[in-house]
Amino acid sequence: MNDVAITTLLIVSLFLLLGSGVWIGLTLAGVAWIGMQLFSSRPAGDAMAVTVWGAASSWTLTALPLFIWMGEILFRTKLSESMFRGLAPWVSRLPGRLLHTNVIGCTIFAAVSGSSAATCATIGKMTLPELGKRGYPQEITIGSLAGAGTLGLLIPPSIIMIVYGVTADVSIARLFVAGIIPGIVLASLFSGYLAVWALMNKEKIPLPETVMSFTEKLHESRHLIPVVLLIGAVLGSIYTGVATATEAAAVGVVGSLVLSAVQRSLNWETFRESLLGATRLYCMIALILAGAAFLTLAMGYIGLPRR
Repeated sequence: MNDVAITTLLIVSLFLLLGSGVWIGLTLAGVAWIGMQLFSSRPAGDAMAVTVWGAASSWTLTALPLFIWMGEILFRTKLSESMFRGLAPWVSRLPGRLLHTNVIGCTIFAAVSGSSAATCATIGKMTLPELGKRGYPQEITIGSLAGAGTLGLLIPPSIIMIVYGVTADVSIARLFVAGIIPGIVLASLFSGYLAVWALMNKEKIPLPETVMSFTEKLHESRHLIPVVLLIGAVLGSIYTGVATATEAAAVGVVGSLVLSAVQRSLNWETFRESLLGATRLYCMIALILAGAAFLTLAMGYIGLPRR
């Protein structure tokens, strides 16, 4: 078979497996197995075993389940409520007012969770009911949350950056450093759009409920202290060279457990749910990484990239 026929067969196999509901990781491994079995002399089973073990046993990858677990723990604490109380007084004078809590909240939480899904779910659970109660339009409320929720992919400690760093064999710490400025720029653009939209639709933005003095705003800002300390502990330990990304992830888990204990939201049930949630999510990502590694190896043996 020529290269076009081989490529077509593998692509068709990929979409057939995905369309039939097979998990993504198993689909990637299945397509790789088909390719090696039909078009390569190396035994597919041996290659798959070696590649899957190599992809799953990387020490650097240990940071991934730890950061996921940290996000799961924080998802079940009162951190989101505290963030809203600390942020709301400072944005009440901006065009768009409390809409900016979506963007700022997602930016802050992205710096402790590493996951867009956890960021969007946690901040949305806190802001959507509050903004709806105050009369903010649903479309711009949900839209700003959906946009700002993606900051979890970019702002360190990003789970996607860890996955990329392990896969491409590049420094995760350097990836983290590289994500800070683009993340801040993107968050500023989101807030800028909200301000422009609010100026063009003044009648849709509710009036501020109360006007606080500067001292009162500072007093409310005390609710931001826990999350600021956690961010400082995780990112500070990486950027100062005190800890690697994996060790900083362990610091984050311990910090989130302490934080949830102080807030009295840590019990056996929340501990168990957070651990199981992190395990499920990590296993899904690890299976995809293993399948992708095997597919990469198979493509190399078949020689399609070279040709």
